[in-house]
Amino acid sequence: MTDAQKGLLAIAGSSTVWGLSGLYYKLLDGIAPLEILAHRTLWSLVFFIGLLAIQGRLAALRAGLRQPRSLRLLLLSSLMISINWFGFIFAISAGFATEASLGYYIFPLVAAGMGVLLLGERPGAAQWTAIALASVAVLILTIGLGSVPWIALLLASSFGIYGLIKRGLGIGPVVSVALEVVLLAPIALIYLVWLHQSAGAFGQSLEVSLLLAFSGVLTALPLVLFSYASKRLRMSTLGLVQYLNPTLQFAVAVLVFAEPFTPVHTVAFALIWTGLAIFTLSRLRQERRSRKAAIV
Repeated sequence: MTDAQKGLLAIAGSSTVWGLSGLYYKLLDGIAPLEILAHRTLWSLVFFIGLLAIQGRLAALRAGLRQPRSLRLLLLSSLMISINWFGFIFAISAGFATEASLGYYIFPLVAAGMGVLLLGERPGAAQWTAIALASVAVLILTIGLGSVPWIALLLASSFGIYGLIKRGLGIGPVVSVALEVVLLAPIALIYLVWLHQSAGAFGQSLEVSLLLAFSGVLTALPLVLFSYASKRLRMSTLGLVQYLNPTLQFAVAVLVFAEPFTPVHTVAFALIWTGLAIFTLSRLRQERRSRKAAIV
């Protein structure tokens, strides 16, 4: 099997885990999203420390914590990823899984918009069209459903800001996420110690305790797979396969959780999918031209 084929299997695996993770968190219905987030953070830390210890890379954690600039960026990125994780867990528990899938669909378009506003990037006509279609879709949902799809916007914007912050880090993806959970772990631990003075789900039953503990693996493993794939695949391939994540989320929300999918949703999602198709084709053409220029 070639490196590209291994990378394709890795990104497909990570996107599938992310896409179906709503089914897992639904098993924890009845447990407060903040408690689940705290366990997810702590058990992710256990996974990452174990993985880095096996790889002999624990020194990279210490080195990262000794860099003041990296530490400041990591504090911001850890805040953004914790908001994103909490938003998704809340969406599943509160019956907004469809809206969560929308957030990950519009993320590439929101990221492109952030590039224009914050980085001075100049998108082409196709990218402007895609961004405009996404904006119209959000407006239609807001008017048609009588409320702003704030969960979708929260997930897309928090992950977009997270990506911007990570651009400034000279640390690999696995080590940087491990550092983020290192920074978040004390807060999670203090919260759980306080919570278990009077309540707390962990320890009430073996099943729930195992589910909470395994959330760390569910969080960390797809990140490791994504890191592996990113080193072996073109960015266009990564981007295309990653759409499997929100597609599976959408299928789970509508077909398994039986969340309502109204005509308003149909119009909005059709606009989003059209925008994504335009955006993706534009990126593919840009990459093809770049490769040809590099050959010449």
